[in-house]
Amino acid sequence: MVDEFMCAVRSRWPKVLVQFEDFSSDHAADVLNAYRLKQLCFNDDIQGTGATVLAGVLCACDHVQIPLKDQRIVIIGAGSAGLGVAATLLQGMVRVGMTTEEARDHFYLLDQFGLIGEGRKGLNSAQQFFSRKGDLADKTQLFEVIKHVKPTLLMGLSGAAGAFTQEAVEEMAKHTEHPIVFPLSNPTSVAECTAQQAYEWTKAKCVFASGSPFPPVVYNGVEYQISQCNNMFIFPGVGLAASVIQATRVTDGMLYSAAKALSRCLSADEVANGQVFPSVENIRDISLKVATAVCETAFEEGVAGFMPTISHGATLENYVASKMYYPSYHALVE
Repeated sequence: MVDEFMCAVRSRWPKVLVQFEDFSSDHAADVLNAYRLKQLCFNDDIQGTGATVLAGVLCACDHVQIPLKDQRIVIIGAGSAGLGVAATLLQGMVRVGMTTEEARDHFYLLDQFGLIGEGRKGLNSAQQFFSRKGDLADKTQLFEVIKHVKPTLLMGLSGAAGAFTQEAVEEMAKHTEHPIVFPLSNPTSVAECTAQQAYEWTKAKCVFASGSPFPPVVYNGVEYQISQCNNMFIFPGVGLAASVIQATRVTDGMLYSAAKALSRCLSADEVANGQVFPSVENIRDISLKVATAVCETAFEEGVAGFMPTISHGATLENYVASKMYYPSYHALVE
């Protein structure tokens, strides 16, 4: 059925961008991989989430002054979102000079049974790639993983409410000055922990972002603004860029550029407040920055089907802005 749909869409609208959304973990990566090199398509759960999280992690790395290549990363959730995030962060490490094998050694993925070890049966290819080989037993639980690994970054994409226990987060905080804690599941009812819990358990030392909206946290008389990791920071800009320059496909390089552009969108005040994502009130400006960066990379990588003519004195960003949709309407009835 999917193949028939993709063929029909390509035949009727050869330049259209197809966005895959909410495919099951069993099929999402396989569907994406089947089409991404031959048709303009994009999976928001895998690629959008991965790029958005990468942007937040890059900002968090700057805040704690530990580069991405030196982060020790524990991820709870080994479905399409968790694996997509792991793959995107790994690619980020490779882009700064690490080998794939060196980068992979920085990741510890857990599912509902615990750590994914190499002896686990029934793993898909991506889970097998990230399975641990020898240092910890299959199905080791979170607290023991944290105790052994001493992670600097803890992420949740599990949909399991309360998966980040007080014991585990406090153990993490013993070994790193500023633990990066990202419970990214949403809605709020399935968040791995709340913002209040993270700040209390780490004595406000954490760098925090969540997938669900949380109100500001007050700890010892100081108010902390909470960053929300939301794919809306990435996919509108990617879609706009793909449309404007008639991209033939969405590459990993384009997504990396989107993440880097997003990471540079925070204001000085937002950085000073400890945020790792900009305010959503600025989403149009953010999407324009992301789209422009994606266009530039598409030109560099030779996947742009159209090269716009830029007016004298104008910029590529000006051109992209002129193609944005503005939802303003003339009144039909006074």
